[in-house]
Amino acid sequence: MTENNELVRSIVEGIRERKGKDIACVDMSGMEYATTQGFVICTGTSTMHVDAIADSIRETVEKQLGERPYNYDGYGNSEWIVIDYGTVYAHIFLPECRERYKLEELWNDATIERLPDED
Repeated sequence: MTENNELVRSIVEGIRERKGKDIACVDMSGMEYATTQGFVICTGTSTMHVDAIADSIRETVEKQLGERPYNYDGYGNSEWIVIDYGTVYAHIFLPECRERYKLEELWNDATIERLPDED
């Protein structure tokens, strides 16, 4: 995901700004059938926390890189919010939704980097 490193770093910073947990960076850049180059996935503790993390990602990326997402969805119930930056998608989950959909397992042939939580 080398050409997306700045975007991924900015997304991770936005997540950490609001204390998102269980951050995983999924690099799919070497996969010919993937529709994007990567995901950044994290977990929030409540619907309000998921909202706050998503807002923080959008604000941080725009402030640092001047980029706005192409689209985003999930604010209606805030169990799973996805933010589409084209080459990288940010996914913010409630724990039970993350467990249900298991995105990391769907893309288990990708390179997955799990980042330690910051307390």
